[in-house]
Order: sequence, then structure tokens, then C-alpha cells
Amino acid sequence: MQHNQVAMFSFQLPFFISFMLILTLATAQFMPTNTTSPPPPTSTSPPATATSPPPTNTTSPPTNATTTITKAATITKPGCPRMCGNLTVPYPFGIGLGSGCALNPNFEINCDTNTTDSPKPLIWNIQVYEISDSEMRISNTINRKCYSQTGVLVQDDPAWMSLGRSSPYSFSSLNRFTVVGCDDGAIMNGRNFANGCPALCTSTSDIVKGKCMGFGCCQIPIPKGLKYFNTSMVTTRNHSLSWSFNPCGYSFLGEASRFEFGGVEDLSDVNFAKRIEDNIPIVLDWVIGNLTCVEVQKRNDYACLNNSQCVDSNTGLGGYRCSCNPGYEGNPYIGSGCQDIDECADPNANSCEQICINSPGSYNCSCPEGFTGDGRKNGRGCIAPSSNSEFPWIKFSVGMGVGFMSLVIGTTWLYFSIKKRKLIKLREKFFQQNGGLLLKQRISSNEGGVEATKIFTVEELKKATNNYANDRILGRGGNGIVYKGILPDKRIVAIKKSKFVDEDQIEQFINEVLILTQVNHRNVVRLFGCCLEAEVPLLVYEYVSHGTLYEHIHSRNGASWLSWQNRLRVASETASALAYLHSSAQMPIIHRDVKSANLLLDDVYNAKVADFGASRLIPIDQTHLATMVQGTLGYLDPEYFRTSQLTGKSDVYSFGVVLAELLTGMKPISRDRNDEDKNLAEYFVLSMRKNQLFQILDRRVVREGSLEQLQKVAELVKSCLSLHGEDRPTMKEVASELENLRKFTKNNPWANGHGNEENEDELSDLYTIPIDSNIGINNFSEQYSSNSNTNNSNFSGQYSSDSSSLIYSSTPHTNSRSKTERQDDD
Repeated sequence: MQHNQVAMFSFQLPFFISFMLILTLATAQFMPTNTTSPPPPTSTSPPATATSPPPTNTTSPPTNATTTITKAATITKPGCPRMCGNLTVPYPFGIGLGSGCALNPNFEINCDTNTTDSPKPLIWNIQVYEISDSEMRISNTINRKCYSQTGVLVQDDPAWMSLGRSSPYSFSSLNRFTVVGCDDGAIMNGRNFANGCPALCTSTSDIVKGKCMGFGCCQIPIPKGLKYFNTSMVTTRNHSLSWSFNPCGYSFLGEASRFEFGGVEDLSDVNFAKRIEDNIPIVLDWVIGNLTCVEVQKRNDYACLNNSQCVDSNTGLGGYRCSCNPGYEGNPYIGSGCQDIDECADPNANSCEQICINSPGSYNCSCPEGFTGDGRKNGRGCIAPSSNSEFPWIKFSVGMGVGFMSLVIGTTWLYFSIKKRKLIKLREKFFQQNGGLLLKQRISSNEGGVEATKIFTVEELKKATNNYANDRILGRGGNGIVYKGILPDKRIVAIKKSKFVDEDQIEQFINEVLILTQVNHRNVVRLFGCCLEAEVPLLVYEYVSHGTLYEHIHSRNGASWLSWQNRLRVASETASALAYLHSSAQMPIIHRDVKSANLLLDDVYNAKVADFGASRLIPIDQTHLATMVQGTLGYLDPEYFRTSQLTGKSDVYSFGVVLAELLTGMKPISRDRNDEDKNLAEYFVLSMRKNQLFQILDRRVVREGSLEQLQKVAELVKSCLSLHGEDRPTMKEVASELENLRKFTKNNPWANGHGNEENEDELSDLYTIPIDSNIGINNFSEQYSSNSNTNNSNFSGQYSSDSSSLIYSSTPHTNSRSKTERQDDD
């Protein structure tokens, strides 16, 4: 360990130049002002570097920990001196160089008896003031520069200190590097560390006593593990502006809690350096060796004895020290180690009110016989036997409190039990009311192979929809709301929650559920099952992700994927699904509400027929049903509207309107057209009669489709829109015709008017009609929407469209007959 005794120091030029620049800028900033010093930053602020702005004082660290190793019965090694002067030297330290009284030579204290006063304990040439269980306090050194009134340097005392790389000592973070002066800056640098601090002021009014934040005094922290430091001071005007009250500048490292800035008195005190050296020590951390606790506990030279624990050094340099376990004190390095503290011997060391019983590492409290309580001052203490007038009141209060709590808990339990039973009964009522028993009977009898039908519970669907949260709503309609749900098996489904149910048609509803769960067609939205425990049935459908065909056709800029080939494909897939429902299902199903808003598109734009809420089953031995007229304006079969007789040809008419939508891009009902042409079906047929079909077709359809294709599709639309059902083709015939047109498109190189092109997807305008369509594209990423311009009061399956729907009572002669009574097609 080396301590400065000569006027020399090592200083790095780059740090000096950088700090001079900082000091100059700081001086230019502070000199003109006399305002109050800025508040100090929080203690979590990072240390300033040599290129940082002027640092400020941080909160002083706490005082040193309580010394424990000097409280042992055996403090020093047997046969070794215990004290040097006023200093008690505990093991692992020892007095005498080469005496063997210390753990190793690094801990030997040289007791200098040649001084005139009492002996002086030294490590190397540095005086030791105090040794604790983790720290050592040594004498200080101060860097001082003094100037004459004319600015001439008259005294220059450098300061530096090296603890040696292999020594067990390092400078503690309890120290602060402090600069005192009005025209000074100082840099402290060590191995891998450099930091600076300016102390500036122009008059005594700038200085505040007790505050070390840059005006007359500056403090900065140091890092842990520092073993060497060197200080250097600079000045800008050689104290020429502040010489009258501050002729000298000082910088030093010392224990922060021992120093308080005295203001102007410190700046003008000629004995300031001597006061610092006598009263402000430097704190060192000390450890044993350079191994961690885990490493050293495996060795024979492990120093920690009984009732102690190993504590790793936090300096980053390795090493460890020993500390007595809680409830023990003494020197953990020598003798029998740490000894139990008898807390009962000192009333201030225990919290017992009357009786204290010592135990190893702790103590217990108790009360005299007849008393109650835990015996602790900070607990219930010791309660003496009380008079008859007081004790019953306490017991009565406790009993009343316990009784009241029991009553509240019992009442709450009873309330929720009754509520739960009512809920169970209500669900059973709804289950029976909605045909649950009938559905279970059909399932158990395996009638028609209905094993795929699943009956969901209310809890399952609540969990799947996050208790029917608003952000799970996919759409709203006249008959209910559709929610997006996630089942436990991670399947995404659409859950339709109806607003009402017709109790007179429960059996028919159950039949529809059973039939629809058996429908297995790639272009029909699959029904997974239902829940009958709610007030109204809930249906669980397959989730389809890309919205409705209505949205894509009538989007603002037109959907880019709606090429002529894709329109034919969507039409063919829809016709195929409807033909399947009419002809191939176990019992023919009439959809009754075919429209573009009920045609869903999956992620690759395959069509899926949805919304069977208005659908009806047609017994195999019947050709039609007499029902209430139900459908959507613009799509509704006029013959069905007139006669209330529902047949498969009603779906054919509605499909013809959808096909007209695909060809024209127009809405079924539009206010933009005049009253005669408001209805798309009539407008389309009338345009064909006037030979003006190309004027109403979508420009992209005209551009991409061949004349022959457009004529055939137009004729197919016209036949589907015939006013009399017997003049319309069946859905099977429509599907076959559309499939043939698709094959013709694929196999005919002239289909899109590009006989000289090999790539059928490349387009060219074969017509002179200007292509200036106002129909654009919009992207649809969800399954549901409510942007249609028509109004819908009839719930559309998985979709919430606003398309108008009609529910008309049948004619008087029809109402007088059964809804399922067979009618003549004529």
C-alpha cells in the first residue's frame, strides 16, 4: 500500500483536456448567475464521467455497520497483544510484522511506538483508526492548491493512494470524492475509472451551507472495488475572482457521512486541510482471499467457525468474510466462533413483558401462571385475571362477532345454493322447452346416423365467447346475434344466439338440427350442434373468415379477385350446394332465403351457403309446403309471394337474382334506378328483351367473358327468373349448366377473347364500351358485416346484413289450412 508523501502524481492527458473543456463550459454557465443551486438528483443517478456535465451531490450513505468481532470473549490470537494505542485489533488482524498474530501478512498491523504520544497502528505508512467486521478506516490525504492575490500558485500538494492489486483491501463506496473551492475542478482517476467534479462560485451569495451541489462544493460517488486513485486539480482564473474569501482549492476522498460542507467558513479556513485529515477518514472494504463462499467452503483453510455464515464480497474482486448468525455475536474467525446473545440479560434487547427465556440464537416470552397472552410488549402482552364485570364482556363481544360472521356466511351460502338450484331448474325447463328430450331421444336411437350431433352446455358456449363479450360479436340481425367462439379443442366457430323461438315448431326445429348436422357438402356451412339450456336455442356453426359475397360484389372499388372465372366458380359452387340440399339430402331442404348476403367466402374464396334459419324440410312424398311468406325483397319468388306455396323452384328464382348480381354488380333493389327498373330481376329480363344486356353488365365481366358465355349465362338467369315455377330449371340443371360453362372456359382458348394468348388470366378489352366502372375493391377479413344498403329484419345465419326481408301472412284460404298441408303446384 502506498500513500503520497512527495509532490508527484500520475495523470493522463486526455482526461485532463476533457475536464478542462467541461470546466470552461460550466464556468461560462454558472459565472453570470446568482440563482439558487439546483436540487440534487436521486441516489439512483449514474456516476458522472470525465465528459459529463458538472455532477451534483448525492445522498450521503448510511454509517458503518455495527462492529461485532470486537465483542467476543476471545478477540485476538492467544499470546498476541490486543490493542495498539486506542485501537482494538481483532483477528484475523494481528499486531506485529512477522509476529504470526494475523491470518496472513496482509492483515498485520505495525504498532509504531516511536511517536511522542500514544502508539500509532499502521498498515504500511498509513494510520488505522478503526477495524470492524467488514471495513477499516484509515487516515486521509488531501490535494490542495493555493494562489496569491495575483493568481500565482503558491502551494501544490498532490494526493494519490494505491492499495496494491493482491491486497485484501479496496476503497468502499461509503466514500465520496469531494471538491471544495470557488474556481476549481478536480479529476479522480483509477484503473478503469475516471470522473470529474467542478466547484464554482463568484460570490459568497452563491454558496449554501450544508449543500454540496456544485456551488463551492461538489461530491461524486466512486465505484466498488477501486484499489487505486490519483487526483488532479485545475482552475480557470487562479482564484483571482474569489481570492478574498477562497484562496485555496481542495479535493479529497473520504467517508461521506463524516463530512458536511461548512459554506463560506470552509472556503476561507486556512486549516481546512488539517481538519479534513484529522476528522474525515477513508473507508476500506476488506475480505479474505479471492474465492467465493461456494469455492472456499470446499477447502481446508475455510475461515468461518461455529454459528457463523459466509458472506460473498460485493466489490466484484472476489473474496469473502464471515458473519455471525442472527442471535449470535463475537469473532467468527477464532476460538469457538460466535456466541449466543443472551437477550434476556438486557431488557432493551428483548420484547418480553414479564418472563424472558433465552434460547440458542433467540428467546421466548411467557406469562406468569394465571395470566393470558403471548407475553410480548408488541403483542398481546400478559393479561391478568380480571374482575367478573370485565371478562364476560370480552367473551360476549368475541362470541357475538363469531356468531354474526357465522350467520352472514351461512346466509350467503344458503342464498347461492338456492340460486344455483333455481338456475339448474330453469336450464332443465329451457332444455325441455327447446326440444332437448326429443333431440336426445333421436340421438340415442341413432336415427338416421345423427351421432355427429353435439349438444353444448351453457357454460361451454359462455367460455367460448368470453361470456358473450361485445368484442366477440360478428354480426346482428332481426332474429339474433352471432358471436365468434373458440372451443376447448381450439376450433373457431360462429355461435348464433336467437332472439325468439316458435314453441309450436320445436319438433321441426329439432328435425332441422338433426338433418343439418348430417349435411356434408364442401359448399354448405356446417352445423356442429346446438345448446338448448338457454331461454332460446343457440346454434354452433362452422366459422368462415372472409365475409359475404354481397360485401365483395358491392364494395366501393370492387373485389380484385372477382374475375369472370371466379364469378362462374362461385355461382357453380353455390348451385351445387343448393342442388345437394334439394336432391341429395336425407330429406329435401328448401333454403327459402338464398341471397348474396347468405353466401360466405372462406380464406381461399370458396362459396359456402349459410343461414338455414328460414329453411324448411320437404317430406319426400310432397312437392311443396304452404307456409308464411318469408324472404328478402329483391330475391323473393313472386309465385311463392302470391300463393304461399314453397317449392324448390323458389330457391331457383332467388339464385337467379344472385347470378344477376354477379353479372351486373348491381344490388337487387336500388333507389338509383327509376321505379320501373328498381328491381334487378325485372331490370335484367327487360334489358335482355331490349337487347341492351351489355349496357348493364359489369365492365370486368364484359372484358373477360366471351360473347357465347355471356349469352348462355344470361339465358340461364332469364330462365331462373321466370314468373312461373314450372318454367324454371331445377337447381340440379342449373348446377350442371354452370359446371359445363366453367369447363368450357378452361378448355376454350377463345373464352376470354384472347385467342392469341396462352395465359388465360391475361385480360384484354374486346369491346368498345368505355371501362369506367365506379365499382371498386375493398378487402374483407371478417365473416360478418352490417354495411349493406338494404334493410334486413330476418336474421341471416352467420351474417348480419341489412338486407330487407319479408314475412307475410299467407292468403286467407291458405291460413285456414295447416302449414304443412300439401298444396298443388298449379
